[in-house]
Amino acid sequence: MASPGLDDIEEVFRPDGLLAESLDGFGWRAQQQAMAARVAQSLDGGTLICEAGTGTGKTYAYLVPAMLSGRKVIVATGTRNLQDQLFHRDIPVIRRALGLPLRVALLKGRANYLCRHRLDRAVAHPEALRPEVRRDLALVRDWASVPGDGDIARVAIPEGAPVWPAVTSTSDNCLGQACADWQRCHFVAARRRAQEADLVVINHHLLCADMVLREEGFGEVLPGADAIVVDEAHQLPDVAAQFFGHSLSSRQLREFVRDLLETQQREAGDVPQLKQVAEALGALVPNIRRALGHEEQRRGAWSELDGNRALMDLLEQLLDLLAETEAQLGEVSERAKPLEQCHARAAAFGRRLTELLDEDDDTRVRWFELRGAGFMLHRTPLDVAAVFRAYQSAQHASWVFTSATLAVGDSFAHFAAQIGAEDADTARWDSPFDYRRQALLYLPKGLPDPGAGDYDETLCRTALQVIAASRGRTFCLFTSHRALRFASDYLGGRMAYPLLVQGEAPRAELIERFRRLGDGVLLGTSSFWEGVDVRGEALSCVIIDRLPFASPSDPLLQGRIDLLRRRGGNPFRDLQLPAAVIALKQGAGRLIRDRKDRGVLVLCDPRLCSRTYGRVFLDSLPRMSATTDLPVVERFLSPVPAPER
Repeated sequence: MASPGLDDIEEVFRPDGLLAESLDGFGWRAQQQAMAARVAQSLDGGTLICEAGTGTGKTYAYLVPAMLSGRKVIVATGTRNLQDQLFHRDIPVIRRALGLPLRVALLKGRANYLCRHRLDRAVAHPEALRPEVRRDLALVRDWASVPGDGDIARVAIPEGAPVWPAVTSTSDNCLGQACADWQRCHFVAARRRAQEADLVVINHHLLCADMVLREEGFGEVLPGADAIVVDEAHQLPDVAAQFFGHSLSSRQLREFVRDLLETQQREAGDVPQLKQVAEALGALVPNIRRALGHEEQRRGAWSELDGNRALMDLLEQLLDLLAETEAQLGEVSERAKPLEQCHARAAAFGRRLTELLDEDDDTRVRWFELRGAGFMLHRTPLDVAAVFRAYQSAQHASWVFTSATLAVGDSFAHFAAQIGAEDADTARWDSPFDYRRQALLYLPKGLPDPGAGDYDETLCRTALQVIAASRGRTFCLFTSHRALRFASDYLGGRMAYPLLVQGEAPRAELIERFRRLGDGVLLGTSSFWEGVDVRGEALSCVIIDRLPFASPSDPLLQGRIDLLRRRGGNPFRDLQLPAAVIALKQGAGRLIRDRKDRGVLVLCDPRLCSRTYGRVFLDSLPRMSATTDLPVVERFLSPVPAPER
């Protein structure tokens, strides 16, 4: 049979269609077929924003029409893990099932590919590396000796391991065409494959890098696309805000100092003052971190730093040292490309710090972030809609934005306003799962207001009752690390089930351990509210401690609230409530992941019933039976008796 065309969507998705014939376990879903038809229609032009409930199979619903369209399509996902899943699993399955001779490419950011030049330099000078870097370097070197695409995700070393900055490049330190390994560069080869492909899989970060920086070199790839599909689109506005702003981090400064010292030794040994200024920069970074405070992790508004004279003096010293470094490098930068590059980096860091030390304007907010021994200083735009609008207008491409959580009730107004697509077509499909049979919503009685001093303890007592009824098998999702720590201490000695707590091990390892145990209780905060897929009886209950309103002390939120007020809007109605509804939908979506799943969703916040806005949250959840009585929960979760023989 000849490969199907775009007019054959029904032929592909119907109960006896091509996917059903080719794929074991494929089940027809009216929602999936309807979404595929709507996406196919949108590829002819225009913008579509659509929500597809859990279990719809939205990945196939946009991939099939994209692959049948005959157009050049870019698919942007939320994470690199999702990129790999699409490229290595989903797309090959569809291509085989439909018999499509399609050229497909996977494209990640520069730092995801091994840099041959930096690897050779690290191997040649191991004495300059920290012990933890040297420990993994041999494994990277052995892997690099085998022909491949250079994607570091293929190495059994964690993503955040210290070795990776030493053997990968960034737009700051890449030598470009002056590099001796340019013709063999893994990143250049990946970019070339993307230029030649019919379907390119990227992530949100890469899309935003193209939109604003163009430093990653994708100008000739994305503008040539006929259509761009953005999956997990609810994450895109926050990712874009990072890219459209400016930041300076301790990691960037430390890497610069390391590169500068190595470059001075190789290319400018007769300029000892370069070494002196680099060492002064290196010594200043930990002093700035100490001056920012002793907390392990937090975000704060720049206004909190205004009275910190010691910190401001250190930042002025940093600015002076960067200017001195730039001046000294300017005198020798023509000697070699690495010196020229260090000169450009010093100038760029100086410009960023100057902007950070300037006053806020009406459209940007300054803030800081502490993470362990590191820090980041940010200047972030409060509204990215205009940038999105201009980029979409310049592309002359069709756009599809999709996620399981974009709407508040039936309205897409909040998301559409964030990306400047207020005139987009919209569509929404409910989950094909039978929530009335598979799920129960439990709203516990007797909980105090979340602001009350005894709320956390009362909530934990309630959680213990539900966990007992569920025989473990529970996710407890919290809106703050403080509440998670309290629950960890309280529950740890009061229940017989294995307790897994965010931070005790990497996220993927905790989830895998939870699956294996079969009766575990996992406590997590924001990173566990989405992207976690546990099917079967191992997860039979999800408990959410509070409605996930963002902290009013968050500097970005406060800046956006002030901007909305200046524009005459209502911050609670237009910003805080829609964002919290979408976050709750993400957390609730962890419960039912398969047609055979059954479970209880426990929403502990009494404001769902006591405040008028509670109805907005409840109306945005899948339709399921609800109760306020624990015995109903216990009966729902009780084991099904085995049939008599």
